[in-house]
Amino acid sequence: MKIYRIGIIGFGMIGKVHAFGYAALPYYSEPFDAQFQISHVATAHPETAEQAKRLCHAQTATTCFRDITENPDIDIVHICTPNNQHFEALISAIQNGKAIYCDKPLTASLAEAEYVRNIINTEKYTATNQMTFHLRFFSAIRKAKRLIDDGQLGRIYQFRFAYLHSSNASPLVPFKWKHSEFGGVVRDLASHLFDLTDHLLGPADSLLAETQHAVPKRPVSESNPDLADVRAEDAVTILVKTQNGAHGILEATKLATGNEDEMRFEINGEKGAIRFSLMNPHFLEFFDATVSDKPLGGYSGWRQIPCGARLERPDTEFPSPKSTSGWVRAHVSCLSNFLHGVVENRPATPDLLQGIKIDRWIDAVFRSAQSQTWITVK
Repeated sequence: MKIYRIGIIGFGMIGKVHAFGYAALPYYSEPFDAQFQISHVATAHPETAEQAKRLCHAQTATTCFRDITENPDIDIVHICTPNNQHFEALISAIQNGKAIYCDKPLTASLAEAEYVRNIINTEKYTATNQMTFHLRFFSAIRKAKRLIDDGQLGRIYQFRFAYLHSSNASPLVPFKWKHSEFGGVVRDLASHLFDLTDHLLGPADSLLAETQHAVPKRPVSESNPDLADVRAEDAVTILVKTQNGAHGILEATKLATGNEDEMRFEINGEKGAIRFSLMNPHFLEFFDATVSDKPLGGYSGWRQIPCGARLERPDTEFPSPKSTSGWVRAHVSCLSNFLHGVVENRPATPDLLQGIKIDRWIDAVFRSAQSQTWITVK
């Protein structure tokens, strides 16, 4: 049985989630004809690298990503660093033929993303690769995709997606890297909405965006009241037209007081509609517009479909098909999708090319917000 050796670059919150995925994988996925071993962890500081090494039982801790990307013993590279640190690690991993599992967004700019595309082509890179757009792996969103693809909604007319956090609402929140020019809600939250819109409704045609910078300065840290300039947007609102003719609104914000991690959407078509809330992920709501509302309302109305943990192979229904779905569960399912591609030597989706597509969305949003005009998405 082949043993795949894994290197994780970056071990903040998302790096820990990726590592946890391997520990939970035997329960949430059918058995692999392979074993996976986290052997290397890279972080910015020696002390955090050693902590990460102990936590995930790795053999090597390092502060240099090239100890992973250029190591012939490493098969799979996870990129979990801040956005502006993805690019060099991606290029090195591609040039060394590694399977890559990359957190979103792919890179910090469209120019970097297009360079990655060129390297994929010139290096004839064929290893399995995937973006961590884990939201599409919720069972209810899989159900939504199937209903749309099966024509249950008919022609799509309108849609509205929102990703709502409240973490930037207080001006006393200290400055973090996500408040730098490489952070912001467009890359952090809206990138998920771009992927879901593309996944469920097809490619975008054009968009008009407006960003909001609500807090211009923040304390340097909890212990240092000096103020640092905030260069990242706190909120964005986007009008979108898809190539299929649907019109919609996307909103991503960290100013939504009263919300924690709420991603919700509603999609309306000629024959029906669907809606979903991340804070109530057990259900997908479906409205069948073909059902008569006569007499006295008939049997028309919204129906709650209990998707829960009802999943298909290679995922399992652990601990029960009736158990509520969770954020980490979707991450493990996303990882499982990638690893089955690695073991079976086939592509996985959403891949790095999808990451490039999402970077084009991000670039179009910023250009639209700056010019106050509609921008065509490449």
